[in-house]
Amino acid sequence: MSNVKIGVIGGSGFYNMEQIEDFREVDLSTPFGAPSAPLVEGSVGGVPVCMVARHGLGHSLLPADVNYRANIWALKERGVTHILAVTACGSLQEEISPGTFVILDNFIDRTQSRKQSFYGGDGLKGVCHIPMEPAFCNRTRSIIHQACKQLGFKVVDGGTVVTIQGPRFSSRAESNMFRGFGAHVINMTTVPEVCLAREAGLSYTSIALATDYDCWKEDNQVDTQSVLKVLAENVDRVKQLIIHVIPQINQEDWSETLLDIKKIAKNSVIGGESISFDS
Repeated sequence: MSNVKIGVIGGSGFYNMEQIEDFREVDLSTPFGAPSAPLVEGSVGGVPVCMVARHGLGHSLLPADVNYRANIWALKERGVTHILAVTACGSLQEEISPGTFVILDNFIDRTQSRKQSFYGGDGLKGVCHIPMEPAFCNRTRSIIHQACKQLGFKVVDGGTVVTIQGPRFSSRAESNMFRGFGAHVINMTTVPEVCLAREAGLSYTSIALATDYDCWKEDNQVDTQSVLKVLAENVDRVKQLIIHVIPQINQEDWSETLLDIKKIAKNSVIGGESISFDS
């Protein structure tokens, strides 16, 4: 068993977890400002957990206005080793029907002007050329995929997400272009979150939940109310999956994996020092 602490980033429709035991709220500031919401710390099955609502409580933040740097920094500062990031997505493939989980393994960035690094400009000294292959932690991905199958949830092992700027949905021409890219799902938040988690030396895994078919299917057009309806119908399954997978992660020995992730982050920085809260 490892000394792990699981960070949970709640996406649209998923702002809290009543299953967190002995919870307390933690207000803190970071060099990049305040996180989207107070962190909620506690435990699940005896495993330390720390959660933040990406869009703020009550979904008050636009995708481009989320303080991704503060969210990831705060989780790192609180000792998180693994991040399970939940994201609502539109499906770009017929076989990924609404309600399907996709355990992402790649991304395409279509955002504009988002802060994607802790370094340079108003950030830390130096430049970080972080490699993004693999973008997501393959060990954690495998555990989550197996957990979905154990629970009887429809799941796709691996998939490319296109992250758009938002908050608007795509045009049909854009949606078909992204399908032409070979992407599987589309969302508004994976970038820069995954990039910052890599810089911070954290195991980051994204649990994507398909809520719609975007707008490429003529008989299934995305709109806010239909997305919210699917989210409401599936949020309990999301929580069930997370509760199921946390003890499984804790049963593994992560020493070597976490060391390798931190080493990559450290060796990617030129002209500065990598992020560390080690005593």
